[in-house]
Amino acid sequence: MTISHYPGPVLGIETSCDETSAALVESGRVLSNIVSSQTDLHAQWGGVVPEAAARAHVEAILPVLVSALAAAGVAKEDVRAVAATNRPGLVGALSVGLTAAKTFAHVRGLPFVAVHHLEGHLLSVLADHPDAPFPHVALVVSGGHTELVEVVAPGAYRLLGQTLDDAAGEAFDKSARLLGLGYPGGRAIQEAARAGDPGRYPLPRGLSGDTLDFSFSGLKTAVLRLVEREGEALRTADAAASIQEAIVGVLADRAARAAERFEATCLTLVGGVAANEALRERLKGRCERLGLRFLTPSFDLCTDNAAMIALAGSIRLARGERTSLDVDVFSNAPLPDSDG
Repeated sequence: MTISHYPGPVLGIETSCDETSAALVESGRVLSNIVSSQTDLHAQWGGVVPEAAARAHVEAILPVLVSALAAAGVAKEDVRAVAATNRPGLVGALSVGLTAAKTFAHVRGLPFVAVHHLEGHLLSVLADHPDAPFPHVALVVSGGHTELVEVVAPGAYRLLGQTLDDAAGEAFDKSARLLGLGYPGGRAIQEAARAGDPGRYPLPRGLSGDTLDFSFSGLKTAVLRLVEREGEALRTADAAASIQEAIVGVLADRAARAAERFEATCLTLVGGVAANEALRERLKGRCERLGLRFLTPSFDLCTDNAAMIALAGSIRLARGERTSLDVDVFSNAPLPDSDG
């Protein structure tokens, strides 16, 4: 399938949670991708505080925008279109980025398109793998999302499975907090797990049976009980390795099951948790055994970033799609053109 992109540089803006990001993309090529992270800010609370996130976005948005233009070597007069995330996410955070994007588009008289955050993740593989085949199955794993999606084509998606409670990223964060490992949990558990035994503490894998859905609430409860039971005798590295194994194992099993069930030739891994090395290696091995192509974005395109939003927007703009500047933000929203 040939992917068409909007001619000329497209400015993308992403502020759905705790990263303020702006990027320039042209013909599917990332010219710049500037991300201002709020990780240190929210670490003091052990998780994202929506009001604090919105205030931080207000402070960062203009410097990030200026830096993205400079890094790309693109003058603001040369930008040809604008794309921004408007759903789903934290309402206050989304509003900052969407307002900046609509203002830029209005002042310059440019075409504008609003982009679904998960569509950005799903299409992020195109930055490094423009020849990615369609259809394919994608595993989306991040702080707030865990879904299996059939990517029929850019803009056409079918939800195959999803978490029924906590997302994988939330399970990492909550478990890390219980172990006293800090925030963000995924990174902290990955580092602690390097020296641990993943078989030391057996932990639940959630739903059983031939399902494509996920459940991580039982894992969180089991970790709490483990910490209470073991007390000072708890081997933190072993606990971290056991938690990571429980999460990675179920993610890999469900993703491989979906790829086989829908006769996919390619499996992609996207989202913030896609940066987890154990998950990448597990899925790579499973795909090799199944004869599937395995694709995942570079690490800087796994976490929330504006390059993926600009890429998705560029494809929609090339099809002639435009979004009214009256568009609002939404905390929850299904994938576009999805029957899920």
